[in-house]
Amino acid sequence: MGHRGAADRLRELSRRLETLKLCGHRYLDAAGAEDLKTWAARHAPSVSAPIEAAAPPPKAPSRRPAAAPSGTKQEQLDAINAEVRVCVKCPLAKGRTNTVFGVGDPAARIMFIGEGPGAEEDRRGEPFVGRAGQLLTDMIEKGMNLRRADVYIANIVKCRPPGNRDPEPVEVESCEPYLKRQIALIQPEVICALGRVAAQTLLKTATPISSLRGEFHAYEGTPLLPTFHPAYLLRNPAMKKEAWNDLKMILRRLGLAVPADKKSP
Repeated sequence: MGHRGAADRLRELSRRLETLKLCGHRYLDAAGAEDLKTWAARHAPSVSAPIEAAAPPPKAPSRRPAAAPSGTKQEQLDAINAEVRVCVKCPLAKGRTNTVFGVGDPAARIMFIGEGPGAEEDRRGEPFVGRAGQLLTDMIEKGMNLRRADVYIANIVKCRPPGNRDPEPVEVESCEPYLKRQIALIQPEVICALGRVAAQTLLKTATPISSLRGEFHAYEGTPLLPTFHPAYLLRNPAMKKEAWNDLKMILRRLGLAVPADKKSP
């Protein structure tokens, strides 16, 4: 029987259902449903061709773990640096001469983190190379008896804020993921936060630096010791002694020799 016969059967079924509806039936009871099922079976068209089985649903793709980043620590840091160089996520990108990523040993035990580049850092593309940077170098080499090349130095933001102002929250939010990746790669045993902005940003607190320094805190599981920023020490030489006490705490924490007390760097 062709399409016309099937159409006739559908019309007949529709009439039967309409009759039941006019008689006040809203639902079929078991007997009515069985009669309707019998009628439908009797009038069903014969199937001459086999019906193909429905194709099984496609399998979900296997969830393989993401491949670990390849390359040495320095190569991975270089890859992040390449991202930073073309970053335009915040307004600081418009006024920069160079991005200032970080410098030092990728396997450093100590990581120094400041707030952001100054004019000289922006010009040269390297952190802490101005007057404050020279004092930091003296604190590391003359004070701690380490080489600057043996530590790692970075900043919260990678572009210079105009007029050396504090970084704005949107600027910190844009740059902090890069810093987190640096820290995760370097895995320092101690972080030294240089100054109020760096300490408060990393510790998510508004506590003054004078109250934060002098004791270890934790940054995502890594011991963090805040101390005064070298630029502040240039303006307040009397506080160098306190900063030197902080650096000695780091040396003791790492089991390194503490030089005999001498004039602060």
